[in-house]
Amino acid sequence: MSIVSSLSSGSVGQNVVVTQPSPGSQSVVPGQTVSIRCTASSDISNSFLYWYLQKPGEVPNLLIYATSTRQSGVSSRFSGSGSDSDFTLTISGVQAEDSGVYYCQQSYSSFTQ
Repeated sequence: MSIVSSLSSGSVGQNVVVTQPSPGSQSVVPGQTVSIRCTASSDISNSFLYWYLQKPGEVPNLLIYATSTRQSGVSSRFSGSGSDSDFTLTISGVQAEDSGVYYCQQSYSSFTQ
């Protein structure tokens, strides 16, 4: 069984643009390890790099904050790493439920439906 993990770019304030390089989507097999890169146009503090997952019909859900700290309740399959302007979200043993749109962002956002 294959799933698709769609990646999306995002922009942030302070004239720093955060992007996720191609490919825009990845077809993966459950159990595979998936890495999603995020690069900033200039160095940013590790304290301010966030990863979100948005599933269809839902608001984005915070996965990782401060580059590598998992939000409470988030599976240990998700881990974050990186520094300066290069960051990575790794999903170890990806599951079908992990399918969705992944966002990296320089600052925290509170999303509402």
